[in-house]
Amino acid sequence: QPASLTVQPGQALSISCQVSYSVTSYYTHWIRQPAGKALEWMGAIWTGGGTAYANSVQGRIEITRDTSKNLVNLRLSTMKPEDSAVYYCARDSQWLM
Repeated sequence: QPASLTVQPGQALSISCQVSYSVTSYYTHWIRQPAGKALEWMGAIWTGGGTAYANSVQGRIEITRDTSKNLVNLRLSTMKPEDSAVYYCARDSQWLM
């Protein structure tokens, strides 16, 4: 992904995270940090493919994955100025069989 991405208000943000672990063995989370503010958990995708989302983005967020490529994707629709942030993907610390 580019280091910086500009999305117009009302448009959708789509970013992917290429990971070095099996997405069927670890949970993957999406987190963001607006400038000068705290980290905000956005959502996660579980080893079985289920998802959980923060109330603050519920209805606008979709997290998907490609198990063959170990890619985890984030889509956030109807972008608002307050969605401006650094977006991170993060692996959960616990390994699950």
